[in-house]
Amino acid sequence: MRIDLGPVTRIEGHLNVQTTVENNVVVDARCMGEMFRGFEVILQGRDPLDAQQITQRICGVCPYAHAIASSYAQEHAYGLTVPKNGRIFHNLIQGANHLYDYLLHFYQLSALDFVDVTAVLQYGGRDAELLKLKSWVQSELASGKPFPAAPFLPRISGNYIKDKDLNIGALKHYLDAMEIQKKANRAAAIFGGKFPHSTAIFPGGSTQEARIDHIVSYQSIIQEVRDFYHNVYIPDLVAVAQGFPEYWNIGASKGGFMSYGLLPLTSSLDSERLFASGVLLDGKISPVDFQMITEDVAFSKYSSGSGLKVKNSELVPAPHKEKAYSWTKAPRYGGQMLEVGPAARIMVDYTQRHNQQVKALVEKFAGIANITANQLNSVLGRHLCRAISGVVIADFLLDETEKIDHGQPTMAEIEIPRSGEGYGATEASRGALLHYIKIEDYKIDRYACVVPTTWNASPRDDKGNPGAMESALIGTRVANPEEQLESLRIVHSFDPCIACSVH
Repeated sequence: MRIDLGPVTRIEGHLNVQTTVENNVVVDARCMGEMFRGFEVILQGRDPLDAQQITQRICGVCPYAHAIASSYAQEHAYGLTVPKNGRIFHNLIQGANHLYDYLLHFYQLSALDFVDVTAVLQYGGRDAELLKLKSWVQSELASGKPFPAAPFLPRISGNYIKDKDLNIGALKHYLDAMEIQKKANRAAAIFGGKFPHSTAIFPGGSTQEARIDHIVSYQSIIQEVRDFYHNVYIPDLVAVAQGFPEYWNIGASKGGFMSYGLLPLTSSLDSERLFASGVLLDGKISPVDFQMITEDVAFSKYSSGSGLKVKNSELVPAPHKEKAYSWTKAPRYGGQMLEVGPAARIMVDYTQRHNQQVKALVEKFAGIANITANQLNSVLGRHLCRAISGVVIADFLLDETEKIDHGQPTMAEIEIPRSGEGYGATEASRGALLHYIKIEDYKIDRYACVVPTTWNASPRDDKGNPGAMESALIGTRVANPEEQLESLRIVHSFDPCIACSVH
């Protein structure tokens, strides 16, 4: 039986997941990115300093990551020396964006896979927001509309949290999390100029000033966000994990893992980072080598460029290409399929024993859930790794603000060379993000992006091997082949952003 799960909702962009089910087991899966955008083509011939602005438009959720990766690539190409404040400001902007994104993913995009939203109809308390939600759901259901109370109803049939109070508490936190997300975005905008698309991020730093009032405002907001992580987000995550422990063993991808490292500790472009970089294959860590990255297109809707390295990549649309089923390419590392994202970031760091706070948190939660570190490669593992990342980032950001040199430069002086090239690598909230720029005659000659969801939601490669998300779906047992709540929980755990993957 072949089932289309698309359009998949509660993600960014247009995704269809086509599954083949036999005896209630998914035996094949295809992730279909369903649009074309062509940002690399748009950038050709433009001023290099347009890049960190234009690439932010790839995504409205993680624009800062694209701005930072583009800035790093340009710093490499220009040979910039970045002032201390410039690198700190990049970290403060990007880190706050991560804190926002993890909350958005858990509460707005994934929680409704586990929370029984109909429990609000039984609510008899006095909380104004919950009463408003209850009244709205009641009126929508009474209206007779075919799709009432979106995004809450209709819901897919399946098993949800059974405890009424837990469900109602989670729905309350769903609403509360929106306010905390606003505050995290406000913090990012203090040094980024605005959200969602920053006007202040440049190669070498930020155009904002190192003012005491900005620093104090930022610290106050991040402290509040940090408290929400500890007091609300993590307890809710633990409650979900306790209710669905089988998901520590569901949704494992079948390849390796990669992280580029996140948040440099010094102003140097090759600085050690808060989270370590590395490729984890067969239990062994190796350094990341950008020359090992290629993109296959045998099953992608492009007519050429299969197996090319990033710096040589091509973008020639072929919407009617035979056997092609996705506008997403298939990145591979030395021919190997890799998963990227929070689980990869934490597993790469933990394997190297790089960040002691990461090590302590992994072991703490592994003890609570009675799991091993290998089980972070799972639905619940990806959720847990976002929470761990957020806790570590929040503490780091508060420390970073204490290192700002008040009144000192926040940005390098930029002189664009006639020719040059550079790579810029960072970790978006969804995983490893790479930008490449080549400059000729002071203009962009070639630009390329390899984006997290391009890795995770890739179609088959030239050898016919599935991507990370496809491989995680294959072998999954589903209760209802027509709806597949289990498969959707796996897809949502990757937090796919198709606008990014088909950039």
